[in-house]
Amino acid sequence: MQFTVFSVMALGAGAVAIFYAVWKTWWILHQPIEHEVLKRIAGYISLGARTFLIREYSVLLPFVLMVAGFLALGQEGSLRFQGFSFLLGALCSGAAGFVGMYVATSANARTTEAAKMGVEHALRISFTGGSVMGMIVVGLALLGLSFLLFLFIQPDTLSSELSTTVFPILSGFSLGASTVALFARVAGGIFTKAADVGADLVGKIEANIPEDDHRNPAVIADNVGDNVGDVAGMGADLFESYVGSLVGCMILGVASASLDSSSDSVGIRLAGIPLGLAAVGVIASIIGTFLTRVRKGESPQKALNTGTITATILAALASYPMIQVFLGSFQTKTGAGAGSIYLCVLIGLLAGSGIGFLTEYFTGTGSRPTGSIARSSQTGAATNIITGIGIGMISTGPAIIIVALAILGTFSLAGFYGVGIGALGMLVTLGIQLAVDAYGPIADNAGGLAVMAEFSPEVRSVTDSLDAVGNTTAAIGKGFAIGSAALTAIILFSAFQEQSGLTVIDLTHAPVIVGLFLGGVLPYLFSSLSMMAIGRAAYAMIEEVRRQFRERPGILKFTEEPDYRRCIGISTNAALKEMILPGIMAITAPFLVGYLGGLEMLAGLLVGVTVSGVILATFLSNTGGAWDNAKKMIESGMYGGKGSEAHRAAVVGDTVGDPFKDTAGPSLNILIKLMAIVSLVLVSFFK
Repeated sequence: MQFTVFSVMALGAGAVAIFYAVWKTWWILHQPIEHEVLKRIAGYISLGARTFLIREYSVLLPFVLMVAGFLALGQEGSLRFQGFSFLLGALCSGAAGFVGMYVATSANARTTEAAKMGVEHALRISFTGGSVMGMIVVGLALLGLSFLLFLFIQPDTLSSELSTTVFPILSGFSLGASTVALFARVAGGIFTKAADVGADLVGKIEANIPEDDHRNPAVIADNVGDNVGDVAGMGADLFESYVGSLVGCMILGVASASLDSSSDSVGIRLAGIPLGLAAVGVIASIIGTFLTRVRKGESPQKALNTGTITATILAALASYPMIQVFLGSFQTKTGAGAGSIYLCVLIGLLAGSGIGFLTEYFTGTGSRPTGSIARSSQTGAATNIITGIGIGMISTGPAIIIVALAILGTFSLAGFYGVGIGALGMLVTLGIQLAVDAYGPIADNAGGLAVMAEFSPEVRSVTDSLDAVGNTTAAIGKGFAIGSAALTAIILFSAFQEQSGLTVIDLTHAPVIVGLFLGGVLPYLFSSLSMMAIGRAAYAMIEEVRRQFRERPGILKFTEEPDYRRCIGISTNAALKEMILPGIMAITAPFLVGYLGGLEMLAGLLVGVTVSGVILATFLSNTGGAWDNAKKMIESGMYGGKGSEAHRAAVVGDTVGDPFKDTAGPSLNILIKLMAIVSLVLVSFFK
């Protein structure tokens, strides 16, 4: 069995995904926008998002070139090609984010226009825009990896040569994706939350004007932020998880081969199965997108669930014959055959669904936890915040139990290779999962545009129904991203252990203990940097909005237009400036610990940052999501409705939660994976 066969499967699936993305992009761009005010306001959002990403990539370019040069010149032999693969990974990750953002900013106004014809037409455009993001991510990931495989493998390549030559080069591709993902997540999160906090506190509380009112100078920056943070940022995040899980799983596949005369054949088969699973997932996801249709009178959530569940079932059904055909009667050195490996895929699929269900329960509108936060708002902002923090802390327990059960189940079936397959199982239908997640910001933008362009109440009712579902899908997407990050980090750590030769990590050894403590505190330091950055940027935004209202009273009287560009500039400058320190800390921490403290301390660091980071990310994301939907429950009429004291308290809680759920929490996903992949790439240097 030649490894080339698996590479061809991945290449073909990647090409199909890219073709789908191009086709759907063409379709979206040909949908009409007849409302001139809508077209003008949407143009502000699109231009702001493009300008921000171009400036962000311009700032990142020298850093990316410097790291690529270090990888190319600081190593010997074929490892010099890590610099090239790093550049390719960074390019693919950046391209995925830019294309997804461009299509999202093209779909938002068209969704608003289509809402005049009903929810089914509006859902079709908004979901199609999200599906482009999903397919461009999986397509570029598989094309990039396949390209590297075709460059560096030969028909007679042995599994040992894969470990020493090919996989280190693939790790460079993953590192490039991780680097761009971290900066995209941090910068996008700072941008959107600086605008969001400024728009809410001054507009909704001080000026008492509605959300998304076009008189608010920060409202365009807020909508721009939804695209650069929740579309481009989330896409880069899951691009990196997808690539990291594939590369880590391939490394563990070779390591799991039995030590006999057939070990080369088994190792190549086990390393190729992840590529086969990814190809199956792409096809299943595309089929699922065609089944995401809403009938008149149905909830958009039902249509999204139908597509996602169908894709999951198809992937589950197709995975077993693929594994059986390629693995045959061969087994891993722990005795795991095709059946055991297939069960690991199912466990990953179930774990991902379980985390999504729990996230919806703890953060969804109308759930008991969210309802308790809304109820506590009647006695002020303090009780709202206390209850929200308590709910967020409770939510970490069930989520971690699911992750723990998934690890135990997959490890008992096929060792750490099984854990890797479980992580890939969670991500196997990423194409449609990311489509559902990216749909949320498009629907949110569509609702905001309907308000700003002063569409009829009937149109706003349609966009509001899409937006309400989008809030739930966004919260579920964040929970899914955290769960996949946990398993991806574990398999990358296992690959690091395999490559470093650390067969035993002694928890009573002082360097390991020191590494555990350093790793445990890093997520808190990282989160503090991003939170304080938002605080500084939000302060500048608040002062600017107040200044415009004070110096230009005609804005609130509808006789003057606000200066939207100035607010966009404040968010842009703050995001680009403040993203540097957290990013440098994440990249240099494993290098310094590995260089100064050795491999054992570095191993402790990776364990500590994974455990601490996953728990903290779950807490931050769920707390912020619950605060957000508690506010929406009150806005629907509960406990006095809009303008009541309970509503004012809920707005404060939601404002506190915004950087929790949209910046600090999601960024931690990338932190734990990035530190693991940096350690994996530099393991030969540390040795």
